[in-house]
Amino acid sequence: MGLPSFPKIYNVHFVAIIATLGGALFGFDISSMSAIVVTEQYNEFFHHPAGALQGAIGSALAAGSVAGSAIAGPISDKIGRRDSIFFACFFWLVGTAVQVAAQDTSTLIAGRVLNGVTVGITSSQVPVYLAEIAKAEKRGSIVIIQQLAVEFGILIMYFIGYGCSFMPGAASFRTAWGTQFIPCFFLMLGLPFLPRSPRWLAKVGRDKEAVEVLARIQANGNISDPLVLAEWDEISVTLQAEREAGRGWRKFVKNGMWKRTMAGMSVQAWQQLAGANVMVYYLTYIAQMAGLSGNVGMVTSGIQYAVFIIFTGVMWLFIDKTGRRTLLVLGALGMGFCHFVIGGVMAHNHYDVPEGVGGNPNIIFAVNSGAPANTVIVFSYLLIVVYALTLAPVCWIYAAEVWSLGTRATGMSLAALSNWVFNFALGMFTPPGFINIKYNLFIVFGVLCMVGAVWFFVFYPETCGKTLEEVEILFGKDGPKPWKTRKGESRLVAELQAVLEKQRGGDHEPVTETTEKV
Repeated sequence: MGLPSFPKIYNVHFVAIIATLGGALFGFDISSMSAIVVTEQYNEFFHHPAGALQGAIGSALAAGSVAGSAIAGPISDKIGRRDSIFFACFFWLVGTAVQVAAQDTSTLIAGRVLNGVTVGITSSQVPVYLAEIAKAEKRGSIVIIQQLAVEFGILIMYFIGYGCSFMPGAASFRTAWGTQFIPCFFLMLGLPFLPRSPRWLAKVGRDKEAVEVLARIQANGNISDPLVLAEWDEISVTLQAEREAGRGWRKFVKNGMWKRTMAGMSVQAWQQLAGANVMVYYLTYIAQMAGLSGNVGMVTSGIQYAVFIIFTGVMWLFIDKTGRRTLLVLGALGMGFCHFVIGGVMAHNHYDVPEGVGGNPNIIFAVNSGAPANTVIVFSYLLIVVYALTLAPVCWIYAAEVWSLGTRATGMSLAALSNWVFNFALGMFTPPGFINIKYNLFIVFGVLCMVGAVWFFVFYPETCGKTLEEVEILFGKDGPKPWKTRKGESRLVAELQAVLEKQRGGDHEPVTETTEKV
C-alpha cells in the first residue's frame, strides 16, 4: 500500500525541494510563536503566560516531536521514507486546526504537540530519504536543502506573524497560525511525484525497482552504467551483511554499532546544547533586553532569520568540499566564544527591571544602552552566522550518514528523538533561565560548546565524500581513529574502475573521465 501512481521526477535537487517542504513545516511552527509571544494580542488573550507556562507552550512542539521521532523509524521501514512523510502531514492538518481554534493555553499546547508529531517524523525521515537518493559526493549539498527549508519556513512565518500583529484581537495570531496549512498542502501535493528510496526498495526485497530508481537518479535510466552497478554491488553486500546480523535493538549496539548510535544521537543533542535555539526562539527577548522595542525590535529579530538563510546558502556551495569534523569543531568553538562575550557584556552592563521590560514578565533585566547593547546584538547575530555555517546543517547531515542500511530509518529516528528531547528540555529551561540565572544562561551554553568541540574531535570520524556503505568501515572495530580520518578517499572509485575493467573484458587502461566524475 502506498501513494497513488503518478509520473515520477528523478532530478535529485527537485526531489529535495519537494521533500524538504517537511522542513518548512518545522520552520513555520518554530516562528509561529517567536513573532507572536511579544504581541499585546497574544499576551492579553492568553493572560500573559510566563516562566514555566510559556516554556511549556514553546516546548510543546518539541514534546510532540519526541513522540513523532519515536514512531518514525518503524513506520518508515514499513511503508517507506516517502510515504511516512505523507502520513505525517495528517497530524499537521489536525494540529494546525486545533491551534487556530484555541481558546486557552491548554488547547494551544495540544495543537502544538500534534504539529510536533509531524515535525518529529519529517525531521528524521526527510534526511534519511535525501541521503539514500543522493550521490556520495553531493550528499551534503542535498541534505542541506532540508536545513534551508527550515530556515525559509522560519523567516516566512516570522514576518507573517509580524504582519498579522497589526490586526486587532485574536484574529492576529489565528490568521498567522492558519497560514501553516499552506506548506503542508504543497507537500502533500508533491510527494506522489517523488520516487521511493532505492535503498529502502532493496531492503524490502524489491530489487528490480531499486535498480531502476537508482539508474534513473544516477545515470538517466541506464541500468548498465558502471556507477550504478558499482553502487548496487555495495548496497547488496551491505544489506546481506545486515540481514545476517539479526534484528531487534541489539543491532544498534552489536559489532561496534554502539559507536554509530552514540554518534548519531549525540550529534543531535549537541546541536541543541550549543544554545543557538535561544536565539532562534527568543531573540525578540534579547532585543528587548538591549533596548530594541516595538517595530524596531521585531524587524531586528526578523533580520536574524534572513542572515540565517544567507549563510546556510553560502555553506550549501561548500558543504561537500569541507570536512564534517572540521565544521563541527570550529563551529562549536566559535559559538562558545559568542556566548561568552554576550554573557560577559550582560554581566557587567545590566540593570534589573523587576516588573519586566515593557511589562513582559519573562524579561526582568536590561542591558545598558550604547556600546554594551550594540555588542550584545552584534554577537547574537554572529552566533547565528557561525551556527548557520556549521552545526545547523552539519549535525543533520552527519546524523543521516552514520547509520547502516538496516538501521538508518530507526537510527535517524533515535537521532531526531535525541534532538527533540533536548529541544524540549531547553525550551522548558530557557524562559525560567532568563528569570532565575539571567545572563549566566549564556555562560552555561558557552561551556557546553567547548565540551562539544572536544567531543566532536575525539569521537566523530570524517564521513564527507564516503558512500553510505563505506561508513561501515569507519565505525568498525578495525576502523581508523576519528582524528586520523580525512574527507573523500572513497573506495567507490576503485570499485567503479573494477566494473569498467570487467565490462571491457579485462582492459586495464584507466578511465580518467569517468573516475573524475565520481
